Amino acid sequence: MNKHSFLFLVVLFLTSSVSAQSYFPGKWGDWEKKNPSQLGLDPAQIDSAVQYAQRMESTNLRSMEENHYGTFGREPFGYGIGPFKDRGPQTGIIIKDGYIVAEWGEPFRVDMTHSVTKSFLSYTVGLAYDKGLIRDVNDKVDPYMAPILEMQWDDNRNKADHYGSPKIMEPFKGDHNSKITWNHLLRQTSDWEGTLWGKPDWADRPSRERSEWGNRERKEPGSAYEYNDVRVNVLALAAMNVLREPLPKVLREIIMDKIGASPTWRWQGYENSWVVIDGQQMQSVSGGGHWGGGMFISARDQARFGLLTLHNGNWNGEQLVSEEWNKMAQTPTEAQSDYGFMNWFLNTDKKRLPSAPESAFFHLGSGANMVYVDQENNLVIVARWINGSAMDGIVKRVLKSLE
Repeated sequence: MNKHSFLFLVVLFLTSSVSAQSYFPGKWGDWEKKNPSQLGLDPAQIDSAVQYAQRMESTNLRSMEENHYGTFGREPFGYGIGPFKDRGPQTGIIIKDGYIVAEWGEPFRVDMTHSVTKSFLSYTVGLAYDKGLIRDVNDKVDPYMAPILEMQWDDNRNKADHYGSPKIMEPFKGDHNSKITWNHLLRQTSDWEGTLWGKPDWADRPSRERSEWGNRERKEPGSAYEYNDVRVNVLALAAMNVLREPLPKVLREIIMDKIGASPTWRWQGYENSWVVIDGQQMQSVSGGGHWGGGMFISARDQARFGLLTLHNGNWNGEQLVSEEWNKMAQTPTEAQSDYGFMNWFLNTDKKRLPSAPESAFFHLGSGANMVYVDQENNLVIVARWINGSAMDGIVKRVLKSLE
C-alpha cells in the first residue's frame, strides 16, 4: 500500500469517528460556546494562540482596492472589474467538537475571503456531480458545454462592423482546450488558453520571460500545476453552464441555508461577466478576489463551511455534498501533491503547517484567510488577516492545548 492510499484510509476512519462525537450549531448566531477546559483543552494555550494571532495581524493595507493596485493590479490587464471591500481587524474562531472555544476580532463582519472562494466553487461542481450532470470528473468538459451567449450591451454600434464575428463563447474548443477534463480544472493542471472577461490566461502571475506570455507551447493537461484565476473563472462558467442556474443560488439552497449560514454572505462576479442561459441573465461569479469580487463572508460563516468539510459534506446527519466528492477533493494532485480539488490544500508535505497532522487540510486565501480543518483532532480554526508565516504558529499553539 502506498503512502497516499494509507492516508485515504486514515481519513475515512477519522471521519466516521469525528461525526459520532460532534455538536452542530443552529441557525446563524445560534452556536454554543464552551470553556476550553470543558473539552479537555488547556485554556492557557488557547489564550496563547489568540494573543499570537492578534500580534501577527497582516501588515497589508485594509483597503482591498488599494492593496490590489499595489499587488495583482500591477500585472498586465490588472485593473479591477469586480467590487472590493475594506477589511476588518485580525479575526479568528477556534472550534473543538463543534463548539466554539475561542472567538476574537469581528467574527460577524463580512469581508472578502479571496481564494477560499475556490473551495465554495469546488463544492458547486460537486453538486453538479452528485446530480449526475457531470458523470465522471475525468470526462472532457467540452461535450458538456452548450454554446454560451455572452451579454452584449447595446451601444448603437454599427452591426456590419461585427458581421461574421462569433456571437457565442465556446471556451473548450481547439486542439489544446478540447483535451481538458473537469479533473484538470479542479486541480489547476489544465493550462487552458484564452481570454475570459477581458483577462488573458497569461496575465495572471505572468512569467518573467515576456516572450512566453502569448505564444508559449502549451503543457499537456494534467502534466503541470499552475495557480491561475483566469482558469478558475473558466471552471465557474462551465459549472453554471451545466447547472443552468447562478452558482450563488445553487450554493445557498443546497448548502448554506442548510448549515445555518447567515443571510449576509454574497458571492460576487465581475461587471462584465454576464451571460444569458435559458433566457435569463446570469452573472458568472469569480473564484477569488484577484480582480475584485469573489465570496464576501463572515468568519462565523467560514467556520460553518469548515465544519461541513470536517464532516466530509455531512451536516448533522444530512449528506449535503457526497462523501465520495469530499474524499476525491482530499486526494493529492499528481503534479502537485499538496493540492487536492480547488482550494483543498493538503498537508502531505507538512511545509506550510509542520505542526499539523499529515491528514489535515486547509482552505486558503490571500490576506491571509485560513480555514484549517483537522479531522484527526475534530478541530476547525478560522484565522483571518494574519501574516502567512503565522499560520503554523496558530495551529501549533492550539494543538498544544490538546496535550
